[in-house]
Amino acid sequence: MFVSVVLDPGGIDSAKALAEILGRFNFKKIQKACWETMQINEVQLTNLKREIDSVTDYYDTLRIYQFPVNSNFAITELRHKQWKRSVYGAKQS
Repeated sequence: MFVSVVLDPGGIDSAKALAEILGRFNFKKIQKACWETMQINEVQLTNLKREIDSVTDYYDTLRIYQFPVNSNFAITELRHKQWKRSVYGAKQS
């Protein structure tokens, strides 16, 4: 699955910790705050979120873009230490 993570860390320590975690999960830095991989599965993604949660605080924000998720596009956001997920797909008639 394709996964892109866009970071807005609240501080330098969070930024360094997030970069280290993403590197361990085979993400490549594409832009200053954007990391991507095509080599991750659902179990690894769950573990990634758990590790991200352990190094972030209230001031860190990030978004995870995933495709495909049951043929849909998913956006998961961490904001104020709370995860929210939205799934978008084509309407079928």
